[in-house]
Amino acid sequence: MTQPIPNPSGRDLTTPTSDERTWAILGHLAAIVAAIISVGWLSFVGPLLIWAIYKDRSAFVRQAAAGSFNFNLAVWAAIIVGWIMFFTVILIPVAIIVWVVAVVAALWFHIRAAMAANRGEVFHYPWGITILR
Repeated sequence: MTQPIPNPSGRDLTTPTSDERTWAILGHLAAIVAAIISVGWLSFVGPLLIWAIYKDRSAFVRQAAAGSFNFNLAVWAAIIVGWIMFFTVILIPVAIIVWVVAVVAALWFHIRAAMAANRGEVFHYPWGITILR
């Protein structure tokens, strides 16, 4: 059995408050909102801001925002690789596939993560470039 991760407020992660669940949901969905507003270029800003504000207040929110941020870096890397392939001209079909997979994966996993946060569960993204913890 694993030990619960202590929260700065002294509680464990197994019982996040309603406020913590709300901010964790926002940490996951902020990436989608920021991507829509910035046409995909600033999807990491929302989770980064939430992580910066809540990193010392709530381990649950910190983990949600950090996971979202790290996952967005991997999606960003895939999109940049797609652009590099696009400019080689011969790999345009592959670039389009990479973009579609990256966007669909981003939507799918962020929505699943937000639903898990709503239930008070920690969501682990399938891949990511670990920068924030």
